[in-house]
Amino acid sequence: MKNINELKLAKELIRFPSVTPKDAGAINFLNQKLKSLGFKCKILEFKDRKSKPIKNLYARLGTEQPNLCYAGHTDVVPPGNIKDWTVHPFKPIVKNNHLIGRGANDMKSSIACFISAVSKFIKNKPKFKGSISFLITGDEEGYAINGTQKVVKYLKKKREKINFCIVGEPTNPNKLGEMIKIGRRGSLTGIIEISGVQGHVAYPHLLNNPINTLVNVCKRLKEKKLDKGNKNFQPSNLEFTGIYVNNKAHNVIPARAKAQFNIRYNNFHTAGSLKKKINLIVKNLCKKNKCKFKIEYIANGDSFLTKPGKTIYMAKKIVKKITKINPKFSTTGGTSDARFIKNISPCLEFGLVNKTMHKVDECVSISDLRKLTDIYKNILVEYFK
Repeated sequence: MKNINELKLAKELIRFPSVTPKDAGAINFLNQKLKSLGFKCKILEFKDRKSKPIKNLYARLGTEQPNLCYAGHTDVVPPGNIKDWTVHPFKPIVKNNHLIGRGANDMKSSIACFISAVSKFIKNKPKFKGSISFLITGDEEGYAINGTQKVVKYLKKKREKINFCIVGEPTNPNKLGEMIKIGRRGSLTGIIEISGVQGHVAYPHLLNNPINTLVNVCKRLKEKKLDKGNKNFQPSNLEFTGIYVNNKAHNVIPARAKAQFNIRYNNFHTAGSLKKKINLIVKNLCKKNKCKFKIEYIANGDSFLTKPGKTIYMAKKIVKKITKINPKFSTTGGTSDARFIKNISPCLEFGLVNKTMHKVDECVSISDLRKLTDIYKNILVEYFK
């Protein structure tokens, strides 16, 4: 069996303009690539009335336990203004020993590295005791409604057991080997709408300006410290991400005003407990100002922590050996699909350097690609000893 080159495969994956929710053929391509290595593959397409259909892939090599799974996503964020790039974002080029293209960092290159590692591992050890699987989604950068969340439900229904999962998100701030993620903060988005009384700006005593109440609500929520953090998590934080008043007239007090916020929270809270706190604050302020309100929430997963065990410490040892850096365990950063996978399997996250993720000229060093492939291969060797 021929080894798969991680750089060549990363280039092939980047060429698919798979901006969420568009698949652009990326999942079918991986399906064929993994089939050529002997994997049994299942493309899972999920959809609902409110969101676009999403293609996902679950592939498994072997039938025995333990089952070591790699999880990743083929979807990418939009490239923005293509003229700002020095190369076409979907026509990857190597410059100054870096591969440049949308998804080079987050996270098509990581997928390529793991597939390359698997090809080398099974060439040397075709009859290993256990299974290797891939859980690949096309909906990580979007709302994650028809992606990993539904794949996990499907796997539970099928009683498909995963013993450990490596999520290939870019986890390192500056150098490969700095950081292994063993947990993530939760994420809760909310949209507050305040309703007042519309009318002529010259007669404010006859009206009720919802903007005034909304400003007070935003101030109170921002001032409220949620917690001080703990040994595993940084303090929870609320940030306002948008204020909207659909009013084009300069002389009219509007009837409604909206604000959008997001909270990244630690394990002192749940989405439910935060909703209760926010609802109470908004309710009291609106009652005081004689305004009506409504709040819509989107819960993107509670915080979680994987207690480091044998497999996590084994991975840490391998990362240190190959990169010459002793990685620290962390829960910082945004959310990832590990928030769904942790319901069926313990997991860690380790991938590339995240400095250029979502940026113009997103890139990864060729040296890091080789090292990450070596790390993944050595994890496979140690796990299936």
